[in-house]
Amino acid sequence: MTTIAVIDYGMGNLRSVSKAVECASGGARICVTSESAQISRADRVVLPGVGAIRDCMAELRRLHLDEAVKEAARTKPFLGICLGMQALLEFSEENGGTAGIGLLPGRVLRFPENLQDPVTGEALKIPHMGWNQVHQTRAHPLWKDIPQDSRFYFVHSYYAAPAAAELVTGTTPYGFEFASVIARDNIFAVQFHPEKSQRAGLTLLANFARWDGHV
Repeated sequence: MTTIAVIDYGMGNLRSVSKAVECASGGARICVTSESAQISRADRVVLPGVGAIRDCMAELRRLHLDEAVKEAARTKPFLGICLGMQALLEFSEENGGTAGIGLLPGRVLRFPENLQDPVTGEALKIPHMGWNQVHQTRAHPLWKDIPQDSRFYFVHSYYAAPAAAELVTGTTPYGFEFASVIARDNIFAVQFHPEKSQRAGLTLLANFARWDGHV
């Protein structure tokens, strides 16, 4: 039986994520864990997260899970969600500046103040919260059966700015086009919450449960 580990470092809506992965996976064993050995034995790994990056990184390091994340992201299909996506980058502006795990080159930036819709001129609120489109910028197995510009659910005040354009796999408009999906090799990471994104989100999780890590 396929095992999918959902990393538990004390932050994140673990029940929602694990139940959504279980529903979408078609019979995989879902293991919510903070044990490096269980993460190492899993066939696929999910790094969820909500909250502040400083607390996220502190807990990952305290529990020695930063090394488990690095190992998993080198060797098996790996999905980062929301804060779990941001943690994969090198640095975040949040909390006065916080170093990330550094698996992917790039930074996490705060949405600028006085953000406006470029078409209507309407002021846009921070955090970016609610449903928004994701435009698929390159083909990927996790996009299977998900229509172009499908809507997903977002809650965030910071966004990923990857250093390499080829990492960008999906973009979303919010005052400007930001990278809402980044991917490289066996890593796929999303700013939105697939577990809250109804059909499109469950389809993405089902694709992840079948993905062998090759693009």
